[in-house]
Amino acid sequence: MRQDISIPTKDGAMRAFAFMPDAGEGPWPGVIFYMDAPAIRPALFDMGERLAGHGYVVVMPDLYWRAGAYEPIDMATIRNDEARREAFGRLRASTNPQAQMVDTEGALAWLDQEPRAKADKVGLTGYCMGGGIALRAAAHFPDRIAAAASFHGGNLATEEPDSPHRLADQIKARVLVAGADEDRSFPPEQKARLEAALQAAGVEAEVVIYPGARHGYAPTDMAAYDREASERHWREMFELFDATLKG
Repeated sequence: MRQDISIPTKDGAMRAFAFMPDAGEGPWPGVIFYMDAPAIRPALFDMGERLAGHGYVVVMPDLYWRAGAYEPIDMATIRNDEARREAFGRLRASTNPQAQMVDTEGALAWLDQEPRAKADKVGLTGYCMGGGIALRAAAHFPDRIAAAASFHGGNLATEEPDSPHRLADQIKARVLVAGADEDRSFPPEQKARLEAALQAAGVEAEVVIYPGARHGYAPTDMAAYDREASERHWREMFELFDATLKG
Protein backbone atom coordinates (compact mmCIF):
# COMPACT_ATOMS: atom_id res chain seq x y z
CA MET A 1 0.00 0.00 0.00
CA ARG A 2 1.55 3.28 -1.12
CA GLN A 3 1.13 6.56 0.74
CA ASP A 4 2.17 9.95 -0.62
CA ILE A 5 3.80 11.78 2.28
CA SER A 6 5.62 15.01 3.08
CA ILE A 7 8.67 14.88 5.34
CA PRO A 8 10.10 17.94 7.11
CA THR A 9 13.80 18.53 6.47
CA LYS A 10 16.26 21.32 7.16
CA ASP A 11 15.72 22.50 3.58
CA GLY A 12 11.92 22.33 3.54
CA ALA A 13 9.14 19.81 3.02
CA MET A 14 10.41 16.77 1.10
CA ARG A 15 8.07 14.87 -1.20
CA ALA A 16 8.30 11.15 -0.45
CA PHE A 17 6.39 7.89 -0.67
CA ALA A 18 5.82 5.19 1.93
CA PHE A 19 4.97 1.54 1.38
CA MET A 20 3.54 -0.80 4.01
CA PRO A 21 3.14 -4.58 4.11
CA ASP A 22 -0.39 -5.73 3.29
CA ALA A 23 -0.57 -8.40 5.96
CA GLY A 24 0.00 -8.19 9.70
CA GLU A 25 0.13 -5.31 12.12
CA GLY A 26 3.86 -4.74 12.52
CA PRO A 27 6.00 -3.12 13.55
CA TRP A 28 8.25 -3.98 10.62
CA PRO A 29 11.90 -3.08 9.95
CA GLY A 30 12.45 0.18 8.08
CA VAL A 31 14.17 0.55 4.70
CA ILE A 32 15.07 3.71 2.77
CA PHE A 33 14.84 3.30 -1.01
CA TYR A 34 17.03 5.64 -3.08
CA MET A 35 15.76 6.20 -6.62
CA ASP A 36 17.78 6.05 -9.81
CA ALA A 37 18.48 9.06 -12.03
CA PRO A 38 15.29 8.82 -14.18
CA ALA A 39 13.35 9.92 -11.07
CA ILE A 40 10.18 8.79 -9.36
CA ARG A 41 7.85 6.80 -11.61
CA PRO A 42 5.51 3.76 -11.60
CA ALA A 43 8.31 1.21 -12.01
CA LEU A 44 9.87 2.38 -8.74
CA PHE A 45 6.50 2.27 -7.02
CA ASP A 46 6.22 -1.37 -8.08
CA MET A 47 9.62 -2.02 -6.52
CA GLY A 48 8.64 -0.27 -3.31
CA GLU A 49 5.50 -2.40 -3.12
CA ARG A 50 7.46 -5.60 -3.65
CA LEU A 51 9.97 -4.73 -0.96
CA ALA A 52 7.18 -3.82 1.48
CA GLY A 53 5.44 -7.10 0.68
CA HIS A 54 8.47 -8.92 2.03
CA GLY A 55 7.86 -7.41 5.45
CA TYR A 56 9.39 -3.94 5.46
CA VAL A 57 8.24 -0.37 5.92
CA VAL A 58 9.75 1.40 2.93
CA VAL A 59 10.25 5.15 2.56
CA MET A 60 11.23 6.46 -0.88
CA PRO A 61 12.42 10.09 -0.87
CA ASP A 62 11.97 12.06 -4.07
CA LEU A 63 15.54 13.32 -4.32
CA TYR A 64 14.48 15.90 -6.90
CA TRP A 65 11.87 17.53 -4.67
CA ARG A 66 13.78 20.80 -4.56
CA ALA A 67 13.15 21.23 -8.30
CA GLY A 68 9.38 21.26 -7.82
CA ALA A 69 6.88 19.18 -9.77
CA TYR A 70 8.16 17.32 -12.83
CA GLU A 71 7.27 14.64 -15.34
CA PRO A 72 9.15 11.33 -15.11
CA ILE A 73 12.05 11.07 -17.52
CA ASP A 74 11.79 8.54 -20.36
CA MET A 75 15.40 7.47 -20.77
CA ALA A 76 14.57 5.64 -24.00
CA THR A 77 13.75 8.89 -25.83
CA ILE A 78 15.86 11.45 -24.01
CA ARG A 79 18.78 11.32 -26.46
CA ASN A 80 16.55 12.62 -29.26
CA ASP A 81 14.67 15.21 -27.21
CA GLU A 82 16.62 18.34 -26.31
CA ALA A 83 13.87 19.73 -24.08
CA ARG A 84 13.78 16.52 -22.05
CA ARG A 85 17.57 16.53 -21.76
CA GLU A 86 17.46 20.07 -20.40
CA ALA A 87 14.72 19.13 -17.93
CA PHE A 88 16.74 16.12 -16.82
CA GLY A 89 19.78 18.34 -16.29
CA ARG A 90 17.76 20.66 -14.06
CA LEU A 91 16.56 17.74 -11.98
CA ARG A 92 20.05 16.32 -11.55
CA ALA A 93 21.37 19.75 -10.58
CA SER A 94 18.76 20.06 -7.83
CA THR A 95 20.48 17.47 -5.64
CA ASN A 96 24.00 16.81 -4.39
CA PRO A 97 25.67 14.69 -1.70
CA GLN A 98 25.00 17.25 1.03
CA ALA A 99 21.32 17.59 0.11
CA GLN A 100 20.98 13.81 -0.06
CA MET A 101 22.19 13.44 3.52
CA VAL A 102 19.64 16.08 4.60
CA ASP A 103 16.99 13.99 2.85
CA THR A 104 18.25 10.83 4.53
CA GLU A 105 18.11 12.51 7.93
CA GLY A 106 14.49 13.40 7.24
CA ALA A 107 13.65 9.86 6.15
CA LEU A 108 15.22 8.43 9.31
CA ALA A 109 13.22 10.86 11.43
CA TRP A 110 10.05 9.82 9.62
CA LEU A 111 10.77 6.15 10.37
CA ASP A 112 11.39 7.09 14.02
CA GLN A 113 7.90 8.55 14.38
CA GLU A 114 6.08 5.91 12.31
CA PRO A 115 4.49 3.44 14.79
CA ARG A 116 4.45 0.64 12.20
CA ALA A 117 8.21 0.84 11.69
CA LYS A 118 11.11 -0.52 13.73
CA ALA A 119 13.78 2.09 13.16
CA ASP A 120 16.57 1.01 15.49
CA LYS A 121 18.26 -0.84 12.62
CA VAL A 122 17.55 0.56 9.16
CA GLY A 123 18.35 -0.83 5.73
CA LEU A 124 19.24 1.12 2.59
CA THR A 125 18.89 0.18 -1.05
CA GLY A 126 19.86 2.38 -3.99
CA TYR A 127 19.93 2.14 -7.76
CA CYS A 128 22.14 3.93 -10.28
CA MET A 129 22.94 7.25 -8.56
CA GLY A 130 21.10 5.89 -5.53
CA GLY A 131 23.74 3.21 -5.15
CA GLY A 132 26.38 5.76 -4.25
CA ILE A 133 23.92 7.56 -1.98
CA ALA A 134 23.34 4.34 -0.04
CA LEU A 135 27.07 4.02 0.66
CA ARG A 136 27.37 7.68 1.67
CA ALA A 137 24.39 7.42 3.99
CA ALA A 138 25.76 4.28 5.63
CA ALA A 139 28.91 6.27 6.41
CA HIS A 140 27.12 9.42 7.58
CA PHE A 141 24.69 7.57 9.85
CA PRO A 142 26.75 4.57 10.98
CA ASP A 143 24.84 4.00 14.23
CA ARG A 144 21.50 3.86 12.42
CA ILE A 145 22.27 1.84 9.30
CA ALA A 146 22.61 -1.93 9.62
CA ALA A 147 22.62 -2.84 5.93
CA ALA A 148 23.33 -0.97 2.70
CA ALA A 149 22.80 -2.30 -0.82
CA SER A 150 23.91 -0.68 -4.08
CA PHE A 151 22.66 -1.98 -7.43
CA HIS A 152 24.19 -0.88 -10.76
CA GLY A 153 25.64 2.09 -8.93
CA GLY A 154 28.23 4.16 -10.76
CA ASN A 155 31.33 6.12 -9.79
CA LEU A 156 31.58 4.37 -6.43
CA ALA A 157 35.38 4.33 -6.30
CA THR A 158 36.86 7.04 -8.47
CA GLU A 159 39.95 9.14 -7.90
CA GLU A 160 37.79 12.15 -6.97
CA PRO A 161 38.20 13.44 -3.39
CA ASP A 162 34.50 12.93 -2.65
CA SER A 163 34.28 9.37 -4.03
CA PRO A 164 32.06 7.15 -1.83
CA HIS A 165 34.80 4.56 -1.27
CA ARG A 166 36.77 7.12 0.74
CA LEU A 167 34.09 6.91 3.44
CA ALA A 168 34.54 3.17 3.99
CA ASP A 169 36.18 3.58 7.39
CA GLN A 170 33.01 5.24 8.70
CA ILE A 171 30.68 2.40 7.69
CA LYS A 172 29.44 -0.08 10.29
CA ALA A 173 26.70 -1.63 8.15
CA ARG A 174 26.89 -4.86 6.23
CA VAL A 175 27.29 -3.91 2.55
CA LEU A 176 26.27 -5.46 -0.75
CA VAL A 177 27.38 -3.88 -4.04
CA ALA A 178 26.15 -5.53 -7.23
CA GLY A 179 27.51 -3.93 -10.35
CA ALA A 180 26.79 -4.64 -14.00
CA ASP A 181 29.15 -6.43 -16.34
CA GLU A 182 28.53 -3.82 -19.05
CA ASP A 183 28.81 -0.55 -17.14
CA ARG A 184 31.44 2.06 -17.93
CA SER A 185 30.59 3.90 -14.71
CA PHE A 186 31.80 0.96 -12.58
CA PRO A 187 34.71 -0.72 -14.39
CA PRO A 188 36.93 -3.46 -12.93
CA GLU A 189 39.42 -0.99 -11.49
CA GLN A 190 36.68 0.70 -9.48
CA LYS A 191 35.44 -2.67 -8.22
CA ALA A 192 38.94 -3.54 -7.05
CA ARG A 193 39.41 -0.13 -5.41
CA LEU A 194 36.08 -0.35 -3.60
CA GLU A 195 36.74 -3.89 -2.40
CA ALA A 196 40.16 -2.86 -1.09
CA ALA A 197 38.75 0.14 0.78
CA LEU A 198 35.97 -1.87 2.41
CA GLN A 199 38.35 -4.68 3.36
CA ALA A 200 40.89 -2.26 4.84
CA ALA A 201 38.10 -0.66 6.90
CA GLY A 202 36.93 -4.03 8.21
CA VAL A 203 33.49 -3.68 6.66
CA GLU A 204 31.54 -6.90 6.15
CA ALA A 205 30.95 -6.50 2.44
CA GLU A 206 30.38 -8.30 -0.83
CA VAL A 207 31.15 -6.60 -4.13
CA VAL A 208 29.99 -8.59 -7.14
CA ILE A 209 29.43 -8.08 -10.86
CA TYR A 210 26.36 -9.59 -12.50
CA PRO A 211 27.59 -11.24 -15.72
CA GLY A 212 26.00 -10.04 -18.94
CA ALA A 213 23.99 -7.32 -17.18
CA ARG A 214 24.00 -3.67 -18.20
CA HIS A 215 23.69 -0.49 -16.17
CA GLY A 216 20.03 -0.21 -15.18
CA TYR A 217 19.27 -3.93 -15.01
CA ALA A 218 16.85 -3.83 -12.06
CA PRO A 219 13.83 -1.56 -12.87
CA THR A 220 11.44 -3.16 -15.35
CA ASP A 221 10.97 0.00 -17.43
CA MET A 222 14.63 0.47 -18.31
CA ALA A 223 15.99 -0.52 -21.71
CA ALA A 224 18.74 -2.43 -19.89
CA TYR A 225 16.27 -4.39 -17.76
CA ASP A 226 17.51 -7.94 -17.34
CA ARG A 227 15.04 -10.30 -15.71
CA GLU A 228 17.67 -12.76 -14.51
CA ALA A 229 19.86 -10.04 -13.01
CA SER A 230 16.88 -8.21 -11.53
CA GLU A 231 15.52 -11.32 -9.84
CA ARG A 232 19.00 -12.08 -8.51
CA HIS A 233 19.14 -8.59 -7.00
CA TRP A 234 15.83 -9.21 -5.22
CA ARG A 235 17.04 -12.52 -3.79
CA GLU A 236 20.32 -11.10 -2.56
CA MET A 237 18.76 -7.95 -1.16
CA PHE A 238 16.16 -9.94 0.75
CA GLU A 239 18.90 -12.20 2.14
CA LEU A 240 20.86 -9.15 3.29
CA PHE A 241 17.91 -7.38 4.90
CA ASP A 242 16.43 -10.50 6.46
CA ALA A 243 19.76 -11.35 8.10
CA THR A 244 20.51 -7.85 9.39
CA LEU A 245 17.11 -6.29 10.09
CA LYS A 246 14.87 -9.18 11.07
CA GLY A 247 17.30 -11.12 13.26
